[in-house]
Amino acid sequence: MSTRTLISPAVLARPRGKVLYWAVFAAVVLLFTLVFLGPLYWLVSSGFKDAQEVIATPPTLVPESFEPENYTRAWEVMDLATLLFNTLYYAFGALAFQLVLDVAAAYSLSKLRPMFGKAILGMMLATLMIPATVLVVPQYLTVLDVPVIERNLLNTPWAIWLPAVTNAFNIFLLKRFFDSIPKELLDAASMDGASSIRVLWSIVLPISRPILGVVSIFAVVGVWKDFLWPMLTLPDPSKQTLNVGIYSLSNGVPVNVLIAALTIASVPTLLIFLIFQRNIMSGLTAGGLKG
Repeated sequence: MSTRTLISPAVLARPRGKVLYWAVFAAVVLLFTLVFLGPLYWLVSSGFKDAQEVIATPPTLVPESFEPENYTRAWEVMDLATLLFNTLYYAFGALAFQLVLDVAAAYSLSKLRPMFGKAILGMMLATLMIPATVLVVPQYLTVLDVPVIERNLLNTPWAIWLPAVTNAFNIFLLKRFFDSIPKELLDAASMDGASSIRVLWSIVLPISRPILGVVSIFAVVGVWKDFLWPMLTLPDPSKQTLNVGIYSLSNGVPVNVLIAALTIASVPTLLIFLIFQRNIMSGLTAGGLKG
């Protein structure tokens, strides 16, 4: 059967049809390129302008006053090295806890089949329907005075790590992938005497590298881009994340230096996406089909 398309092969075979097709295609690609890369170009180029040119109307497309030292000033004045280290510490700590606890939860729900497992999974997924802003107050009261142990977790990494672990979306992604692993493979390992933990470590985790990569990226980027929660739980300036620290130090800083700091803060997440974009797509679709 021939594939049905918006433009028939006969029309595309004509010279006029080819010209029209490639003209529309180039226009669409150019439009989307401008929409997505335009703000990024403005961010980077504004970091090279002086303070007057940044706020000039109409804005200049190419910097007339080229000042690359704005990025050096932003790094020093806003102490981006400390803020960057804090953010990496919180992000990879959250990643470690998510890989251990979320993988264990997903593996239990997928392969160990505990009692009331479907009900537990349903309640987890129901939390995805609750807006994140609704949970801010109860979460803050919890870390302010943790039940049972009665400890205040403000200005500690635990205030970032513990809420990050309770990620129903990542657990659901992991469970869907574990469901796609053939049961016969795990049964063969069990017949050879492997325990449930050994099966998880030696068989399930090596197969699950694509989805583990996706969960890792989501965990790091989730902490990196978060603003409201770190601002509430990390009032100490020496322990703040990159986004909160830039916001706290923005008063009195020239706008061009501030934009340069924002550009530096956005570089790591852009690099993560550009390097691991194939892993993101392959991991998200890996558990879509069983077999």
